[in-house]
Amino acid sequence: MHFLVPGYFRMLIPAWLRRERLLVAVSGAAEVVVGALVLVPCSRPAGGWAAAALITCYLMSHVDALRRARPDRPRRLERPAGAVARLVMNILYIAWAVAVARS
Repeated sequence: MHFLVPGYFRMLIPAWLRRERLLVAVSGAAEVVVGALVLVPCSRPAGGWAAAALITCYLMSHVDALRRARPDRPRRLERPAGAVARLVMNILYIAWAVAVARS
């Protein structure tokens, strides 16, 4: 999805990180590689750990979104409850990735 709707992913990157286009492209490519690792049984543990590391990197985006969240924002994910939901989902994804790595 990083390559199909890059504008959405660019707005998820905290402004202080800059270079949004590059970060979206690199993270999209990393997700493709990590996904391939998870799909292949012999590389699944390494893929799980790589996924956990990659998803952990995304935490800064979700924490930043929570910091900037306001109840009057038009998008639900930009409101406090939405930002908390994003953060919780990210943590659950990390737990999934660790479970895959350990299996």
